[in-house]
Amino acid sequence: MRNTARRAATLGLAVAAVCGPLAGTAPASPTAAPASLYAPSALVLTVGHGESAAGAAPVRAVTLTCAPKASGTHPAAGPACAGLRGTGGDFDALAAAHGVLCTREYAPVVVTVDGVWEGRRLSYERIFANECLKNATGAGVFAF
Repeated sequence: MRNTARRAATLGLAVAAVCGPLAGTAPASPTAAPASLYAPSALVLTVGHGESAAGAAPVRAVTLTCAPKASGTHPAAGPACAGLRGTGGDFDALAAAHGVLCTREYAPVVVTVDGVWEGRRLSYERIFANECLKNATGAGVFAF
């Protein structure tokens, strides 16, 4: 009985020595880490023939992701993202290419953009007189 009591006491002291400091402290609470290091920029661009997005069925659609890197199904994602970054995501500020000659035919093309640019919701619609003007505008953003 004496050995059993001694073993129990020794075991109890060992457990208290190892686990005692852990039991008396509160677990360290981690600081809130940011969910990501960049604001999301992901867009869906569509093009259709007609004078408004409501009346035009989409003919083509592409995706454009600009953060953390340029990607998506857009044929020129890198230059398109660079053009948008240059305007802060303002599609109306995208300039037309210089030296491009387009006919004056009227075959309206409507472009829509929906998604998120640098964390803020974005919805945009623009009508171009024809496909040539659409492709010449916006540093390649609308050329798809």
